[in-house]
Formats: sequence, C-alpha cells, structure tokens
Amino acid sequence: MLRLVDEKWVEEFSEALYSDSSELHIICPFIKAGALKHILRSKPGNLRVITRFDLNDFAQGVSDIAALRMFLNADARVRGVRNLHAKLYIFGTSRAIITSANLTEAAMKRNHEFGTVVTGAAQVEKCRDYFDNLWERAGNDLTLEQVKGWDAKVTRYQLQGGLSGNVAGLEDLGAEANLPKSPPAQVPQAIAEASQAFVKFQGSSKARLSASEPTLKEIESSGCHWAVCYPAKRRPRSVSDNAVIFIGMFTRDPYDIRIFGRATGMAYKEIRDDATAADKERREWKNEYPHYIRVHDAEFVDGPMANGVSLGELMEALGEESFASTKRNAARGEGNTDPKKAYRQQPAVELSPEGLMWLNEHLQSALESHGKVPRARLSALDWPDLSEIPLIEYDA
Repeated sequence: MLRLVDEKWVEEFSEALYSDSSELHIICPFIKAGALKHILRSKPGNLRVITRFDLNDFAQGVSDIAALRMFLNADARVRGVRNLHAKLYIFGTSRAIITSANLTEAAMKRNHEFGTVVTGAAQVEKCRDYFDNLWERAGNDLTLEQVKGWDAKVTRYQLQGGLSGNVAGLEDLGAEANLPKSPPAQVPQAIAEASQAFVKFQGSSKARLSASEPTLKEIESSGCHWAVCYPAKRRPRSVSDNAVIFIGMFTRDPYDIRIFGRATGMAYKEIRDDATAADKERREWKNEYPHYIRVHDAEFVDGPMANGVSLGELMEALGEESFASTKRNAARGEGNTDPKKAYRQQPAVELSPEGLMWLNEHLQSALESHGKVPRARLSALDWPDLSEIPLIEYDA
C-alpha cells in the first residue's frame, strides 16, 4: 500500500517508530542533531545509517558532525557515500518512507516536502534490498576517532573564516558508490536549515556612514568577514553554532540600516572568542568591543552600502513578525510588539522565521543584481591566525 504525504512529517515518523522500532535503516544526505534527537528518543534497534561524509556539508551547517557522534553513541553503524541524494527510512519490516525530506528540523517542520509511506510487505522488502545493496558499497563503518578528527578539521576551517586563501579545501570522505553526481550544497540551503538568525549592527546610530560608502571599506575596517564584535559588557551567549548572521550598517541619506552581508556564525566560547592583544593592536576599538561571534563563508553585496537591503523595509513589510521577540510578545498578548523599538541600544536583534525568509530572499536578490565582493578581494584582507587564537579545544 502507498500513501502520499506532503505535510506533518514529524507525526509520520513518530507513528512509524511507535509501530515498529525494532530496526531502523536510514539513507539521508543531510542530518541535523535537533531532528535526530526526536528519532533517538524511541531507541530504535539495529540502527544503520548511510549519509554523506563531505566535510564541506558540515562546515556549511547543512549537516551536523554532532549528529554522527549521536548515532555512534546510540550504537548505530554509520557509513558514507559520495553524491548521495536519496532519502529513505525503513522501520522494521512493516513500513518505509520515501521522501524529499532530509533529517532536519526544517524538513520535518517547515519545508514543503513530498513523499510516500509504504506499508506493503513486498514494497518494504524492495526498499530493504535497495538499502542493503547501497550499504555494501558504502565502505567501512565510521568510528568516534574519525568523528573527532573531522570535527577538529572543520572547526579549524571555520575559525579561519572559511574563505581565507590560506585554508585547505575540505574533503569528501565518502565511499565511491558510483552514484550520479548531485549539485553541491549551497549557502541558501544552509540558511534554510538554520534554527537562528540575527541582524548584527555595525557602527552606531550616532555615527552613521553615508549610504555611498563602499561595502568593502567597511569590511576591511571592521574585519566582519571573519568576526562580528560585541561590547565588553555584552558577551553574545545566545548565539548558537550555525546561526545565520546578517551584517548591517547604520546609514544616513537615507536614515536606515542597510544589510550588506551574511555569514554563518559560531557559538561564543570564552577566551577563544575574545580579542587578543594582537587583535586590539590592529584595531584599537576592540578594547571596547572585545567579544566575538566568529563567522565563516561570509558574502557581501558589492558596491555602496545603498546596494544592501533596508531593515526599515523589512519592518514595514512584516510588522510584529519581523523579530523573534516581537512575534513572541504578540502571541502572548503582552510586551513590545513594535519592531522599531525591539533593537534599540542592542548590538544585534534576532529575526523571526518570517524575518529570516524575507531578508534572505531580498539579500539574495541584491547579491544577484549588484554582484558579490569578489573572493580575491576578500582573500587579500586580514584573516585569523590559528596560532593567535588561545585554547583551541575540540569536544570529544
């Protein structure tokens, strides 16, 4: 029996696990820790997983190394293949799900994903045959020692900003299973999977730049291609790994905030993400703004600040749904719901899911219309030196 499904994938997976969790076999390119927690709560038996081992996926945040560690700690066997695109979930001998949905919270809860639930014994058996065939071509089982090494390599890449000309490219360590090559993961996909997004403000409302100022000049001056800075009394502990950081500048003529870049953020870690003496010598103002959210794979609109996206237009378009705080206050019927008051005296503001979608769409349009600051120009700027970053440690 086949049943078509285009919504409520969390409920479908919950029902399938409740029906039969004696075995769970997964084929899925991108897996995020948040969605995996829901699966592992059912403690499925004989858990086997085929996914991608492309370190670029982990660096971009479309898949989580933490998810691999969670699988192994749950006694799963995990293998990786190159160019994996299929998504198949097999629950014992009674049910299979074939879907467009990766094992991510965005796919399970927000994206429009389409697929079919298979419950006929013969059809489920064919799905198991497909899994077993790919499993045999998927190389060796993953180990925790490998995961630790990958985590260190990806973290080093991210700490160096991702686009620095001094970092080595990340490898695809999956087995060659002769699958057709699929398009690589793109930054917009990573943004779609993000659980958090912020607008980080550069400058101040009292010291605005002209909208004719070149974006590259601000990037070079601030170093926002590898870190955005917070004041001494505002350690940015609310930002999670893989949060999307939109970078905005206070402007005059027009009086606005122009969003001119976006990047992927790393959660703040004390000491590692505090300005060093060398950082403060390069940019004296970091004595007052010494705390970092390090970012990687940043991209910026080329030309003047005027080419960026207006935060004022976002607030006019979305109103109380612009930011996480105003949307939350509107839902509970108390507190500030005016977006223009939500970011006053703040170094950053967290976007709502609607705000993230609106801003990403408009910034993407600006990048396509005006072009991006060329990679060669960014590579010529200063980038972090790992020898200057204290206490680089990696979770086991």
